[in-house]
Order: sequence, then structure tokens, then C-alpha cells
Amino acid sequence: METHNHSTHGQAMPAGHTHSAVDDEHAVHAHGQHAGHSTAMFKNKFWLSLALSIPVVFFSPMFAMLLGYEIPRFPGAAWIPPVLGTIIFFYGGTPFLKGGLKELKSRQPGMMLLIGMAISVAFVASWITTLGIGGFDLDFWWELALLIVIMLLGHWMEMRALGAASGALDALAALLPDEADKVTDGGITIVPIGRLAVGDVVLVRSGARVPADGQIIDGGAEFDESMITGESRTVERGTGDQVVAGTVATDNAVRVRVGAVGSDTALAGIQRLVAEAQSSSSKAQALADKAAGLLFYFALGAGIITFIAWLLLGSPDDAVVRTVTVLVIACPHALGLAIPLVIAISTERAARSGVLIKNRMALEQMRTVDVVLFDKTGTLTEGEHAVTGTAPVPGVAEAELLAVAAAVESDSEHPVARAIVRAAQNNDGARALALSGTGFSSKTGRGVLATVRGVEAAVGGPNLLRELGLQTPDGIAAVTREWMDRGAGVLHVVEDGRIIGALALEDKVRPESRAAVKALQQRGVKVAMITGDARQVADAVGRDLGIDEVFAEVLPQDKDQKVTQLQQRGLKVAMVGDGVNDSPALARAEVGIAIGAGTDVAMESAGVVLAGNDPRAVLSMIDLSRASYRKMIQNLAWQPATTSSPSRWRQASWRSPAC
Repeated sequence: METHNHSTHGQAMPAGHTHSAVDDEHAVHAHGQHAGHSTAMFKNKFWLSLALSIPVVFFSPMFAMLLGYEIPRFPGAAWIPPVLGTIIFFYGGTPFLKGGLKELKSRQPGMMLLIGMAISVAFVASWITTLGIGGFDLDFWWELALLIVIMLLGHWMEMRALGAASGALDALAALLPDEADKVTDGGITIVPIGRLAVGDVVLVRSGARVPADGQIIDGGAEFDESMITGESRTVERGTGDQVVAGTVATDNAVRVRVGAVGSDTALAGIQRLVAEAQSSSSKAQALADKAAGLLFYFALGAGIITFIAWLLLGSPDDAVVRTVTVLVIACPHALGLAIPLVIAISTERAARSGVLIKNRMALEQMRTVDVVLFDKTGTLTEGEHAVTGTAPVPGVAEAELLAVAAAVESDSEHPVARAIVRAAQNNDGARALALSGTGFSSKTGRGVLATVRGVEAAVGGPNLLRELGLQTPDGIAAVTREWMDRGAGVLHVVEDGRIIGALALEDKVRPESRAAVKALQQRGVKVAMITGDARQVADAVGRDLGIDEVFAEVLPQDKDQKVTQLQQRGLKVAMVGDGVNDSPALARAEVGIAIGAGTDVAMESAGVVLAGNDPRAVLSMIDLSRASYRKMIQNLAWQPATTSSPSRWRQASWRSPAC
């Protein structure tokens, strides 16, 4: 494949700019109360616990009294509730007991600790009653069984709705090839990348990914480094230049001397940033956990007051009975379903609109964001080159200029060439003229040549003009200067030794981006943009869209830092991106939103994935978040009225009030 060199800007990664890289170890960072649990586990535990709870409830004296039926009498019937209740407690209740222990150790009580406390107290009290110890009447077997079943159902529904996933680190590892072409004295040997060592020489073929950080020692090519730098254009790399693991040689083969492997490469620096960001963001608590944490302290305080009050009244037995009752009924059955039901419905409706919610915290926090930080390339822009301007010299029609340029580029597979051919196909005049080129060739770092209409024609940048001894004609100089000032790439079209015009190539802004930015600002949400592109390119896009704040020439570790800086200013950040270089920032932000057309790494790092690439979907996410939060609050407000009503019936039917 030919060497094509239209790149007119882009910076090399500095020598020694290697942070870290993808090791053989891929830690999985799970978050929240479901850490270490799977949807299938909750599902299986729910169905088996539900089956076991039916006889427990049926043989409960209190339930029989409420419905007015006689419990069958046969040897061992009285042991059905305690035996099956014990199985339910240890089988179905284990996730809550383990989760409660973790919350207790972290001093961050939530739903798991509240459930764990309630079922533990109910289990111990029920066995004391079953064994006839102390003469207490604390038979909670059926409440214990139903509480565990309801909570398992709620957690299963929530996990199924969210499809909890945390595969960002594995997705990063997938960016590296499994094998490398190692250059040896005997030729080329294919080896696993884990066997590469510093000093080895590898062959990176056209279209292949670089297996390790290193330095080019032979050859030259244009590299797609957007996954690392965010730069939308390919960057020319030649002998002596540094290349980074995971980047792609787009048009030629090069030989690279390995300079860093394993954890010393740049790609795993991003991996470590993602891991750190995921760890920091996991400290936040969801609404249900906050409510459960407050209820835990309230129940504990109420239990202590109840025990002391009845003890002072001279009734130790009643003090124990009422204290246990308070602690058991403190775990609300309704709370176990109040939030999961809202999440399930919200995520289903969001999915219909092309929004995949992976993290319930993202759903809850989106309503509170102060600033939406958009990545530029591939998010606010199309992420690919487009001809955004034409400047034919006097006497040459625009259609003729495009037709000649497309004829020269027709045999090239370079992204710039495809953009020029596409522009000619979209122009009626150029399509009608339909010129063809022969004898295609490329000149490294200068441009491409072909024979068109029987004469030599070329398309290239400033280096090509210097080589041919040409200067930009006065008639188009002002226009091309304006293009360059805003950061556009400028290519000149030469035919038969004279310049017939110039083309501007840019990463085209999405039409819907303007509407998204304006609507967010009308809602009082600031809009910022972050990119690895040059300052003049970023500022031009920022001015075009009316963006509040622009961060340009930002490397991956700096994207993560920019999010942190915004947070340190007291702002809650929603980050929208699509590339590998966005993944640390997506994980760091309060809400990470990935464009579905982007990389797997970005999608795994984010809490929300947009199936399409329309930035206006962020507005829908805000509306959904606000509506969902209102419904969650309504459910939490109503749940005390329905909290453990069977236990309340127990109090009304069998005893005086607990407190």
C-alpha cells in the first residue's frame, strides 16, 4: 500500500513519554452494594428462596390466624418454618450479611447493613422462641423468609435493569495485538507480545497496531494516534520518532525498536488512571443506601430507647420483645422495591430511546450536574475529515477543482483522500465531469501525484509547493490564510505545474451539536469542551458552537486532571466522550456518558452509553434523571406507611404497641 502524507499538523509524543501499560493482570473494580454479585446469582437465590418460603408462610400460626385456616397437624409440622427458614437465612441472606459486614467495616451503613441487621435479629429471636428459651414469643420465621425474598427480588430487578458491567480495563487490554512480528537474524518470527523485551525489533505492518512503545528505526508511516492523544488527524512518524503501543500504522510498514513493555507503556498508564478513577467514584452512595443508612441509625436509636423505657417500667421481658420487634420491622419491605422498580422502569424507557444506563448512580446524579464536558473529536464533531472549503483560482470552476483533486486521490485509501473523493461525488458538477487519474504515486511528507487529462497533477501541503517551487496565488492567499488561522488543514491542487486551487479539510461539526449546547445553556448547565487537538482548532469549534470553556491540546492524563479541576471548583461534571483517551475522565466524572459509536473502552468506563452519536441525548438523560428522582422520593415518602405491615399486624393483634 502506498505511503500517503497529507498530515499538516500534529505533535509527536515526547521521547520517554511512557506512563504505564496493559499488564497481564486485569483487575475488576466492582462498585457499591452489588460488588462480587451477579444478576444470575440474585435470580437463582430469589426463585429457590421463594419456593422455600411458601411452606414457611403456610405453617406460620400468625398467618393462619390472619387468613382463618387450620394448620395441618402431623409429626414434625412445627419444625417446617424453623428448618426451611434457616435454609433461607443462610442461602438467600448471605449476600446481605456479607454486604452488611463490608458496609460496617467501611463505616458507611446502607441497605445491606439494614437488611443484615433485621434478618439476623429475626433469625436469632425466632430460634430462641422455637427452642423455648426464656419464654419469649418472638416467632419471626415467615417475616424473615418474606423479607429475604422481597429484597432478593429488588436487587435482582435492579441488577437486571442496569446490566452492571465494569470491563473497561479488559477493553483497554484488547487494544493491543495478541502477537507481534519480531525481527530476528533468521527473518520474521511471530511471538506473543508478553515475550517482547526492551531492545527487540518488531515489524509493524500497514493497518496493524503497534505492540509496544518504542522508536522507529526504519521506514515511515502516518499513525492514527487518536486513541492516545485525541488528535483527529493522522500523524506522520519517521525514523527516530517515538510510537505508542496500541496506535495504528495506517499506510505503510515500519520497524520499531521496543523501548517499553508491560506496565511501563503508555496504554497501561491510561489503564491505571481508569482504575483510580473508578475507585474514587465508588465512594458515592445511592439514594436508597442513604435512606437505608439513616433508617439504620434511627432503628438502632429507637431500639435502645425502647429497651431502656420498658426496662425502667420494670418489664425486662417486654423490653426484650419490643426491642427485637422494633429492630426487625425497621427493615422496610417496601424500600427493597421502591428504588429498584423506578430504576427498572427508567432504564427500560431509556433503552427504547437509545440510552443504555449501566450505573444507577449515573441515573440519580445526572439531574445535579453543573457542567457537561464534551470531548470534541467524534462527539461534537463527526470524527473524520471533510472538505469544508474550496478556493479555485480565477478561471477554474469549483467543480473542476474537486474533479481534478478526486482523480488524483482516487487510488488512495487515506482518510483525507476519501474525504476529497466524497466531496467530489457530492458536487453535481464534479460528478458530471468525472475525471480519472493514472500512474498514482505518493511522496512521503509531501503529497500524492497522478496523471489527469494527460498532464501531471498533484495534491499536497506546503512541502509539496516548496519542492515544486510554487507559491499560493494572490487570488486565494487570503482565504487559505483564514483557513489556517482557524486550524484547518490546507491542501493545494496542482495541474501541469500551476496551482489551480486549494481545499480546506476539517473535522466537521455535527449539526445537532449546536442545538445540544444551546439547550443545555438554557437549562442553566455550563458546556465545556476538551480535546487533544491544537488550540486554534479547538477555539474555532468552541466559537462556532458557543461553548463556555475550552480545554485544548490535552493529553489523556490531563483529561482526567481537567475533570478533577472542575470538581475542585465545586462543579458536578458529566463527561461525554467516545475514545480510549476519554476513559479515565469518563470514570472520574460524576456521570460518564459514552457515545455508542465509540470504543469499547469508553463504553465500559461510562455509566451511560448513548446508542447513537447525537449529543442532544444528554438532555433526555437529564429529564429522565429528574423524573426518576421525583418518583424515588415519592416511593421513599410512602414506604413508612407500608413498612413491614405484617409485623405491625402482629403488634396490633398480639401485643400492645412496641414503644
